Amino acid sequence: MLALDRSAARYTWTAAAVLLLLYLVYMIRSTLFVFALALLFAYLLSPLVNMLDRAIPRPGTRTLALTLAYIIFLSVVIFIGFHVASEVVAQAGNLTKKMPEMLTKWEEPSPRLPSSINQLKAQAVYNLRGEWANRTDQIVKSLPAAGMKFLSVVGHLVYVIIVPVLAFFLLKDGVAIRRNLLELTDGGAMRAVVDSVMEDIHLLLAQYMRALVLLSLATFAAYSLFFTIVHLPYGILLAAVAMMLEFIPMIGPLTAAAIILVVTLVSGGTFWLAALFLIAYRMFQDYILSPLLMSQGVALHPLLVLFGVFAGAEVAGVPGSFLSVPVLATARILYVRTRRSLLAAPTASPVPGTPAEPALPVVETPPVVTPTILTP
Repeated sequence: MLALDRSAARYTWTAAAVLLLLYLVYMIRSTLFVFALALLFAYLLSPLVNMLDRAIPRPGTRTLALTLAYIIFLSVVIFIGFHVASEVVAQAGNLTKKMPEMLTKWEEPSPRLPSSINQLKAQAVYNLRGEWANRTDQIVKSLPAAGMKFLSVVGHLVYVIIVPVLAFFLLKDGVAIRRNLLELTDGGAMRAVVDSVMEDIHLLLAQYMRALVLLSLATFAAYSLFFTIVHLPYGILLAAVAMMLEFIPMIGPLTAAAIILVVTLVSGGTFWLAALFLIAYRMFQDYILSPLLMSQGVALHPLLVLFGVFAGAEVAGVPGSFLSVPVLATARILYVRTRRSLLAAPTASPVPGTPAEPALPVVETPPVVTPTILTP
């Protein structure tokens, strides 16, 4: 009879289960992305909900605080969107109409520049014009099929409705969800480790989401103010583009800077002034503002962030790039906590009757108190 090693069989079944779990996660990645958005949206609203909950004196008014928070949030979004979105749409339409004319004007050779620079300008304009015509042609060809894609658009609108609904339940029942998750583990050391992991992940998601929103709002405010002061054409549109791309780590800000410089160059704006501002603001945000807002929780090397952004884009497109940093930071938390628990555990005695070796000392960082969703 062929003997099977129990240890090898156990490891094989464990590896197979892990691979199956990863495959299932990949298959339902769209659904997981919706729930991840709902969780991040809940962390975004949790400070306002907690403040309103404390302001209402009567007990058991969590649902009322949630309702008021949603009303306030929607009112602010509608008010800001009505004033900003109208200007963004107007500038976008104006830029679309004038882009071919601006490219033609910028393509003209300048007598003050050497011939090599003029040839480089002509080649760049040729490439830009071809890309612009290609994108415009794709849009025009897709218009007749727009009616066939109505159900797909409705599906995306359903996601817009589902995300706030899921966030509402997460904010309302977050304490019970955490308690039920802890009850799935055995008591003692294992439950303490799971509790500490959940606390670290909570701190990570809370700080990351709020910092990301504050960074995007700071980018829009700084860009729109500077572009208005220097009278840069399409300033509000460019500021809105930079704000949206701020949600994609590292690659998004670089893409926004390239778009701003190209539009500034072909529209007749002051190129060197815009370039100096972009460099100065990136240095301020990367070395002062971002470390201040993300002081704890996110501790990843830039190379690892770049790897996560590109890998996330390969797996799930833009949603994968957006979630790459919190996923990698969560994996780091799991690794660090598991390693600490192993170091804290006493070493087994090699000879029966001899005392076990003492555990290695573990330096614990003091907890940071923040408004919570999944903690009471």
